[in-house]
Amino acid sequence: MRRVSLVLLALTGVSVMGCDALRDAFSPRADIVARANDQTLTVERVAAWAGGSKQVPIEPLALSRLAHVWVDYALFAQALAAGKDLRDSTTAIAAMWPVVAQLKWERFHDRLVARGNLNPQQVDSAYRAGQLRIFQHILFQVPPNAAPTVDAQKRRQAEQLLSQARGSGAHFAQLANRYSDDPGSKVQGGSLGVSQRGQFVQAFEDAAWQLEPGAVSAVVKSPFGYHIIRRPPLGEVRDVFATGIEDRATVHSDSVYLDSLTIKRHIETVSRAPQYVRAAVQDLEGSRSSNQVLVKYRGGSLRVRNLVRWLSALDPQIMQALPQATDEQINQFLKAIAQRELLLEQADSARVTLNPDDIKQIRAEHDSAITLLGSIVNLTPEVLRDSAGKTTQDRVNFAMGRVNDYLDRVLHGRARFFPLPPFLGELLRAQASWNVDEAGVRRAVERAQEIRADSLKATAAPRMNPAPGPAPIDTTPRRTLR
Repeated sequence: MRRVSLVLLALTGVSVMGCDALRDAFSPRADIVARANDQTLTVERVAAWAGGSKQVPIEPLALSRLAHVWVDYALFAQALAAGKDLRDSTTAIAAMWPVVAQLKWERFHDRLVARGNLNPQQVDSAYRAGQLRIFQHILFQVPPNAAPTVDAQKRRQAEQLLSQARGSGAHFAQLANRYSDDPGSKVQGGSLGVSQRGQFVQAFEDAAWQLEPGAVSAVVKSPFGYHIIRRPPLGEVRDVFATGIEDRATVHSDSVYLDSLTIKRHIETVSRAPQYVRAAVQDLEGSRSSNQVLVKYRGGSLRVRNLVRWLSALDPQIMQALPQATDEQINQFLKAIAQRELLLEQADSARVTLNPDDIKQIRAEHDSAITLLGSIVNLTPEVLRDSAGKTTQDRVNFAMGRVNDYLDRVLHGRARFFPLPPFLGELLRAQASWNVDEAGVRRAVERAQEIRADSLKATAAPRMNPAPGPAPIDTTPRRTLR
């Protein structure tokens, strides 16, 4: 039975590929790769870009991505040429969705936490209880596998500073700033923030938690090197200690809230979610409309198209890491995204609004992006007014020339590429008529391969042709051996 099903699967794959081939065979020869309103990107232009650039792999996915970049920039340039106001509040809020979502969540979070300042008695009580503590340290770092001489030198440096550290009191922070090899804490006077048991390596932990307020340890050896540890008295660190307690309480509250949300809404990933995610990351443009379910929860679901939108808002390194992530890591990531979706739904239900400072920040960042994009393709208002002609069509044609010139320079290494902000591109596409033709993409791949092959032939080393006539006679005198 297993062998039969594999044969059927193979036949299915052949039939699908055959349909593509037959469709192309019985359809007109594609000469357009993409359209953006009434503007077109031809096969010949894409083939010339790809065939003449060593930076572009000549494969359908790469040329499809190039076509989508052209669509984004074409629609942006056409909007400028038509005099569309891309700086209005509606456009700014839609184009800056990641910032809007973050600010909206922060306002909703403020309501959930409703954190108040601890009074002095509460801070004193928490410090005396000792479950949470602040430590400072000076680290003399010893690299892994360091030579014994290096280890001994670092220990001597720590021991030489110890007596000064023990007599420094509040000036311990200055010593840490000057001598410590720990870049994260030295700028904070050696402070490691509010901590609880179990946060540090064992040797550090054993020494630090024996200290009374104001006391300084002996030199302590850990896997990181040699430490001098101090527990500052409350009077020196009251504000930092109070803030640290509040922050930890907030983190705990957030964790409890998210856990309860997961249970209440029954957030669960589907069985093949990691495979769907890896496939989506390889073809983001093709996945933007996918309704494949990744996470189910009571009242809704997270689909591939939702994930693609979130990936556009998150750090690009996250997307780069997903193909190598384990199934468990991907499942946890998907649950976190589903939680974000639900939190934003709750914020909207609670009628959370942005304050004037939020709107000002959004407008400023959006205006900066529009200005940068206009300068990249050299389509400033002044250029459009002075050089683009009188009619809208003249301005559009002029603007498209600038777009094509910019991409040509990028693909030949003469300009740096700046992608259009994805949510601005999404907004422009929703207001326009556009498409990317996969048959045109395949034709562009064929032509680009031909152009690159011709280019390689032209640059190949010239062949040496024989001189005309018989071989030359060697007239060099020779000595006869006797």
